[in-house]
Amino acid sequence: MHYVAVVDDFQLLAQAMSTLVNSFKNFQVCYSCNNGKEIIEKLDASLKHPDIILMDVNMPVLNGIQATKYIKDKYPNIKVIAISVENKIKDVLQMLEAGAKSYLLKDIEKSTLEIALTETINKGYYHTEHVSKILVDALHGQEKPMTALKEREMEFLNYACTDKTYKEIADKMFLSPKTIDGYRNTLFNKFNVKNRVGLVLYAIRNQLFNP
Repeated sequence: MHYVAVVDDFQLLAQAMSTLVNSFKNFQVCYSCNNGKEIIEKLDASLKHPDIILMDVNMPVLNGIQATKYIKDKYPNIKVIAISVENKIKDVLQMLEAGAKSYLLKDIEKSTLEIALTETINKGYYHTEHVSKILVDALHGQEKPMTALKEREMEFLNYACTDKTYKEIADKMFLSPKTIDGYRNTLFNKFNVKNRVGLVLYAIRNQLFNP
């Protein structure tokens, strides 16, 4: 039997997630917490720890990103799976960088959650096709050495690291969508990345953008 802790400030969702996990043959919820501070206190006060923590991302007191960083450093054997109602690029990147082994949306199918838990136990990670796989491709992509950016390229990059659409970025920069596409393709080539996720990850890694 593998034990799971659920961390979510929305009690109704935490209870629903716990019920779901408890329905799986090889998994059982040992306890739930309301925020990152609570799970850390629980871990620090106990000699027995869960195998997996289902960690919400956005919570009061201490969020999932900060809690995951702490757990990765102090309890490296505990595997954290991020769970969220949204898949903003910044949240996904920060959770995986913090040490999460997967990033799941809360409305996933029951069977997908069971697979995610099982794969995380057996392989150490689980990547959904829609969210995590593209991030892993970016994380393991080969990056070119730092290349100097022009002022407008830097401006575009900072907007690209937000949740704005390319059209919204074009409006902000008073440029045509076609020109924005040009900036995007230029930076893809300079950084040797294939998508916006890779672009954002490169920017964060090289301190070109501070979320």
